[in-house]
This record gives sequence, structure tokens and C-alpha cells, in this order.
Amino acid sequence: MSIYISGIRQNFSELEEMAIDKAFKKCGILPKDAKNSYIYRVSIDARRGKISKVYTVVIDGVENDEKLVKKINDLTIRYREQKKLFIKTGKQKLYERPVIIGFGPCGIFAAYILAKYGYKPIVIERGQSIEERDKAVDRFSKNICKLDENSNIQFGEGGAGTYSDGKLTTRINDSLCDEVLKILVKFGAPNEICKKAKPHIGTDILKNVVKRIRKEILRLGGNIYFETKLTEIKNNDGNLCSINTTKGEIFCTQAILAIGHSARDTFENIYKNGVFLQPKPFSVGVRIEHLQENINFALYGKNAEKIELPPAEYNISHRHNSRACYSFCMCPGGIVVSAQSEENTVVTNGMSFHARNGLNANSALAVSVDVSDFENNTPLGGVDFQRKIEKAAFNLTGSYKAPCQKVGDFLKDIKSKNCGIVKPTYPIGVEYTEVGKCLPDFVVEQLKVGINAFGKKIKGFDAEDALLTAPETRTSSPVRILRRDDFYSIHINGLIPAGEGAGYAGGIMSSAVDGIRAASCIIEKYSPDFIK
Repeated sequence: MSIYISGIRQNFSELEEMAIDKAFKKCGILPKDAKNSYIYRVSIDARRGKISKVYTVVIDGVENDEKLVKKINDLTIRYREQKKLFIKTGKQKLYERPVIIGFGPCGIFAAYILAKYGYKPIVIERGQSIEERDKAVDRFSKNICKLDENSNIQFGEGGAGTYSDGKLTTRINDSLCDEVLKILVKFGAPNEICKKAKPHIGTDILKNVVKRIRKEILRLGGNIYFETKLTEIKNNDGNLCSINTTKGEIFCTQAILAIGHSARDTFENIYKNGVFLQPKPFSVGVRIEHLQENINFALYGKNAEKIELPPAEYNISHRHNSRACYSFCMCPGGIVVSAQSEENTVVTNGMSFHARNGLNANSALAVSVDVSDFENNTPLGGVDFQRKIEKAAFNLTGSYKAPCQKVGDFLKDIKSKNCGIVKPTYPIGVEYTEVGKCLPDFVVEQLKVGINAFGKKIKGFDAEDALLTAPETRTSSPVRILRRDDFYSIHINGLIPAGEGAGYAGGIMSSAVDGIRAASCIIEKYSPDFIK
């Protein structure tokens, strides 16, 4: 059991060791009475006009620590059991190797854990390896070739998260999050991610981390087949027996379905197979860009020039008429990228490298969408809702260029003719127009209300020259693939829907955790001894 002491505030220039000293004093114990102590998390707080670092410290090995925490009775001091990843293998015979469908964060971590425990998983991924995927993304972004619908920013080794900021923030409170961070560091992520309250890796580093994990899975006896897409899930009296792919049939009795939030054709195929789906709420909106230096000044004030601070980031929300408008996937010093996975559509997303040293800050401004907003009443209603917006954006510009508009013009319902001091970063190019023409009216209304509200929270957020690029539609999966409490599909025994595409995660961290838990379901039930 460990004691966690949070909310330890220090001046920006004070040493970390002082935070540990303050933690001991706050608990009323001496360092000699503990086996270990360390900084668990650190964040920057600029809300009070003075830049501070806020620490969470862990103290291990204190005698009667649970009683001590109860006696102190302070909400900033709590105890938690430090769980290490240990899974006891089951005894049932498993003759067929487990299969993982999709090699994004969920599939990668599921495959790694299974391989580590000796299960020699087979992975299929519709997209290409990072090396080849990089080339496909680069060619399309430079308008050199047609969109590859199977290898792009959404599909391929590493999943959609690879071409993002590599953000590792999550709202889930799961001890496995620490294990995910340790595994990422083991394969090349910077050590700092284990301490930062808002850790990120960056697209440039994350690609290499993913490659190293792939090599380890192969070394441990796994197989990974790229450019191989799931076409059918077959069952015998409700029990998984095999899957069909574009490269043939694979016999299996255990499979993890980790297909990601954009696998629309796969959603359609498994729906036809009788796998139970239901529509799920998500959000749509635009990308907003500001000069990063202006965001720094707005959030840090004059301190931004005096202290060596990281690029400022924000997380804001506003509710109006029962809907939320909020920032999502904020990328300091990043760029807006082309994220479509279907021809004749436009989709935006954001990414940044580890240094976050670009001129612009960008973030999604997303508006909540409910199932009742879908015109199509089938489980695939959300897919149709997204696709309609993406096609409207393509038709608005007549190409893969993205609709773009200055914030001032958007608020006045005026078509933009050019940009101001903020230059668009969307690589294919933009068409200055009215972005609202490709979005539902309620989304446009909420964005206007939200931007005005955010301008009061962050000075300059509603600046005339800030840029909106549309649309952002892939915030999360539009479906949920129903599973039981034991993670298995309610329709097919042996099939485990997992990760963001299945509707049970959002982002790299929670998807990775879901992948570990999915793998654990197989490990705890079956023995690897019978796998050839």
C-alpha cells in the first residue's frame, strides 16, 4: 500500500526534492520511517497570476499506513495499493492461437501482453506498417496520389493515435495506467511521461515506440499480417470458430476485436454477421487555430517571457441548451492534418511532435451529438451522420481541401476571403468559405455560443483572425459493440470487442488499458501450453 499526497504547491524554480520533504511533513512522518518516496505527478498551475508547480508525491512502506491516512483525515492524502501487472494463467486447453483484429493502441497492448505470457498471438491489420504507412500519408498530404482507404491517418500500424500528439491523458482511474506508461518508456518513450500530469509523447517519437513493440511481439513468437482486413466473423452455435479476411480464413476460438473508431465497413460487415451493435453519442465540430505565443500569453501572462515554460495548453467547456461545446485533443505547437479514410470526404484532426514547437496551437471545438440526432434509426445511424458532414465538406470545396473561415467572419456569418496573422496548417490546402455550410445548424449555433464563452475565459480565444478548419468528426466511435461484464460479446462466445472502436475507450491510454484487460480475459482462462 502507498500513501499519495497531492496538491503540494511550489514556486516554479524550487527543487522537486522540496516537494517530497513537504509531503513527509504534511503526513507527520520522517523519511526514515518509509522505504521509498518519489514524485508521482507534476503539473503547472497559472490560474492565480503566479506560475506554480503542483506535485503529487508517493510514500511507500510506512507501517500502518492505512490507519495513518484515516487518522490524518485530509482529502489530499489517500492510500492506494500499488498493483503490478501479474496475470495468473488458466488451465483450459487452447489449441488455436488467439487473434487480434486491429493494431492500434488496444490491439498493440493486447498483443504484447499475450505474447509476453507465451500465447503467440496472430494480429491482422488492414493498414500498412509504420514505414509504408508514413509514405502513404505523406503522398496523400502532398496531393501526390489518391487516398488509400486502408492505410492513412486512421488505419495502419499504431492506429489513429500514432498521428496525433501522442497524448496520454485519461479520465479513467485505473492502476493499469501506470503499467501502460512503464511499457511505453521501456520501448523508447521519454521517462518524463511517468511524472507529468498531462503526459504526451509526440507523433515523431511514438512511431518508433510502436515499431519497437512490434519487433518484441514478433520476437516472442507472435505474427503480424499487415494489409489484411477482416471480412467476416464466423461462429458455430454462438461460439467463435474462425474469421475470414482479405487474405484467407484464420481458425480461432478466441479473438479480440480492436478495430478503431473509423472502421465503418467493418462495423457494417459484423452487423450483417449478427454481432450486436448499438448507436452511441459522440461529438463533431471544427479545428480552431491560434498563434501559440498568444495562447501562451493568455494563460501564462507576462511570466511566459520570464520563465522557460512548456507551450501552454487549455481544456475548456461550456453548456448551452442541454448540449456541450468543448475543446478536445488540444495540440500545442501543432498542425491540423487530413484524417479522412473514405474517398471524396474531408476530415480534420490535430497532431504535434514531441517538441511542440510549431507556430500554431490547434484544438478541436466539438459539440455533443445524441443518438436522437441521427436520421438513420439503425445501429449505424452515427456513421451516416458523420459521413454526411464529411461529404458536405468535400462538396463545399470540390476537393480534399478543407473548408476554412476566420472566427470573426464565422461569428458574423460572412464568407472568409483570406486569412490574417494565423496561417492555416492543413497540408493539402484550404478553401476560404463558410464552414457552417457543412455542419448541422445546431452544431453551428453551439460553436458560436461556445467561442463567445471561451473568449471570456481565455483572452483572445475569439480573436477575429483565429482560424476554423472543418470538419472534425472522428472524436469517438459512433457505435458500441455490446459485450458482457466478462468482456465477451453478448452474441459470440470467444469474441472480445475492445478499445475505442468497440465504444469502451477514448484515447491511447484507456484503449491500451482495455487491450490489457481483454488479453487478461484469455490468459486467466486458458493455458498457453497447448498452443503450437
